[in-house]
Amino acid sequence: MKELKVSAINKGTVIDHIPAGRGLKVLEILNLSEDSTILVAINVRSRKLGRKDIIKVEGKILNEEEVNKIALIAPTATVNIIENWEVTEKRKVEIPDEIIGIIECANPNCITHYEKVKPKFKVVSKKPLKLKCHYCERTMEEDIVLKHLL
Repeated sequence: MKELKVSAINKGTVIDHIPAGRGLKVLEILNLSEDSTILVAINVRSRKLGRKDIIKVEGKILNEEEVNKIALIAPTATVNIIENWEVTEKRKVEIPDEIIGIIECANPNCITHYEKVKPKFKVVSKKPLKLKCHYCERTMEEDIVLKHLL
């Protein structure tokens, strides 16, 4: 069996254990610059998940907001921070209890669409994902949340 070797990175982020088929959505929400070096592996065998996606981004360390967005799309993901060729931090993503400024409300009449206020949601359920808008109290389920990421 041939094996593809992927070179190590000096500094950056590896996002592992993304549910199969969600890697491109994760990549989309990261808004990476055109000169970023990115490796995306889709539908890779995984003992833990059966199949998974993996993203490796050279030169980018994710901030908390980006990790929170990933948690909404890929709650099983792990984020590995690489510095000087070594994993310096490894953490499982976790959906926070409150989400601010990374999702827009699906209710077109919500005040967040008319006033300069950051959308704010309380997490009602993490599995299955359900969020409740702080302002209009609309509840949004996972399929709707994924369509309204900012």
